[in-house]
Amino acid sequence: MNEKFFLLSQQKRQQIIDAGYRVFSENCYKKSPMGEVAAAAGISKSLLFYYFQNKKEFYLFLWDEAAKVTIKYLQEYGCYEKAGLFEMIEYGMQAKMRIMKAYPEMSAFVIKAYYENLPEISVKIQESYQSFINMSAREIIDTLNPSDFKPGIDLNMMYKEMLLATEGYLWEAVQRGGPLDPRRVEQDFSKLISFWKQIYLKHG
Repeated sequence: MNEKFFLLSQQKRQQIIDAGYRVFSENCYKKSPMGEVAAAAGISKSLLFYYFQNKKEFYLFLWDEAAKVTIKYLQEYGCYEKAGLFEMIEYGMQAKMRIMKAYPEMSAFVIKAYYENLPEISVKIQESYQSFINMSAREIIDTLNPSDFKPGIDLNMMYKEMLLATEGYLWEAVQRGGPLDPRRVEQDFSKLISFWKQIYLKHG
């Protein structure tokens, strides 16, 4: 990436970023032309390629920017502070619902990117995602007290099952098409959290 991108005003940089989220959230990677991104950003296509070497570089930059926003919100909601597992999940849900409301196109982009099947993109996205998830999982599981859960519960398997359920829910939502409804997502995840408490906690 050309460092001169960061010499642009904050407003201009955000304009280009928002245009990328808008275009890439509507179609898959291959069907999202950079010319359309440039037009949405109000700049020429050649200028967009001046700042970013190619579409892949720009796409992965957008993914990294979305990750920064997400981490910022998770920190603000206390998701990394020591608390019970389900409290952390609830804080995380609240943070992500706020992100969906504040940045609907970025949120849609993140889900599209996660399920992107073009190898040159999906490998990088999955590596980034798994690195974050593995780090978070280690930190979270280390804080858990086995005595809070029903006897015989494998905490690693429990956490993995919850992640897979979350991914499955989002995949189903993507298949339905159209934008995600934050209110419906919040209601559905509240039910899931209640269900997990019942089957995993000793006093669920």
